[in-house]
Amino acid sequence: MIAPDPGRRMRLVAGALLVVMAGLFIGARHMAQRHPAWGYVAAFAEAAMVGGLADWFAVTALFRRPWGLPIPHTAIIPVNKDRIADSLAAFLRANFLTPQVVARRLARLDTAGLVAGYLANPARGRGRIEDSLTSLIADILATLDPDRLGGPAKALLHRQIERVDLAPLLGQMLAAIIADARHRPVIDSLLRRAGLLLEANEPALRGMIRDRASALLRWTRLDDRLANALLDALYALLADTLVDPAHPLRLKIDTMLAALAHDLVHDPALGARVAQIKAEALANPAFARWLDGMWERSRSGLIDWLRAPGAAPDTGLGGLGQALGENPRLRAMVNRFARRSLAGLASRHGDQIVQAVSETVRRWDARTVTRRIESAVGRDLQFIRINGTLVGGLVGLGLHGLERLI
Repeated sequence: MIAPDPGRRMRLVAGALLVVMAGLFIGARHMAQRHPAWGYVAAFAEAAMVGGLADWFAVTALFRRPWGLPIPHTAIIPVNKDRIADSLAAFLRANFLTPQVVARRLARLDTAGLVAGYLANPARGRGRIEDSLTSLIADILATLDPDRLGGPAKALLHRQIERVDLAPLLGQMLAAIIADARHRPVIDSLLRRAGLLLEANEPALRGMIRDRASALLRWTRLDDRLANALLDALYALLADTLVDPAHPLRLKIDTMLAALAHDLVHDPALGARVAQIKAEALANPAFARWLDGMWERSRSGLIDWLRAPGAAPDTGLGGLGQALGENPRLRAMVNRFARRSLAGLASRHGDQIVQAVSETVRRWDARTVTRRIESAVGRDLQFIRINGTLVGGLVGLGLHGLERLI
């Protein structure tokens, strides 16, 4: 079902009010000889028509030529579309995309809190203005050259990954996982998979033991007993480790993981090896292809979501939002990353961003620009017509009264 257009409804109300004033004026002039009060009514209606018509002309002249006549300084928005695009781009550059402005605004903004709240509860209603804004953003993302738009974003992500000291981060994450015992399900899964792997390859293991056994063992059939004993011991070790949280093997694994976490944080040699592995991965063409694919999937998914603003997709990120909201250190890290990244993006690519906005608006035809702006503010403009009609009538009434007194 198509929702009614509030702007069209208000245009009908403003037009009907103008027709009522015209009828009231005709009736009052006809009755003027019967009582002096009708003169006041006629003055009110006459001035109301003048005010209403003047404001109708002013509102219409913003978007089109009244009556289709080539009156100078009408159809202001379609005629000045390119200038509006340049002015909008300059306004964005001066007021939003300077590093100082971005840093100052983000200093008071809890970006992590907003993200956490949204991830925890993405199904939020949207108003008319937000729907128009999301549709505009979707059109901009779809119109812009993906490589031109994605280049700065991918370059920024690549630089941020390069700057991250990965080894201490991995060590701290591993230490936190061990402290919360979140690694135990992983160990349990590995033990079960080891048992299944041992069972699946049991004939091959028996063959290896038999091949390495001495001729005496094979002659006395002790090789089969040896294989059975070894396999039984392995099965028993895996089973005991799986069911006993305090098993020596499990404790040994915990100790090794804790030592690895400590070395990742404090061992420069291990940190250098991790950094080298990260650099090789970033230089690998496969990583660039993965980054390209991730960017295109993200861009396409964002466009689809923005064009369906009423939808509330199940992103599965509610747990991440809750964790982000409850962890002060993580929130501080996200906020700091957002401030630095956006300020750097504004400094390096502000001109390209506003130029992309300007070129996008320039490529729109005049009808598209007019329709979008009129859809966003048309209802308020019709209130200007209604107010002009009523205010004009009151002014006319006052002038008529003053004339009668004089």
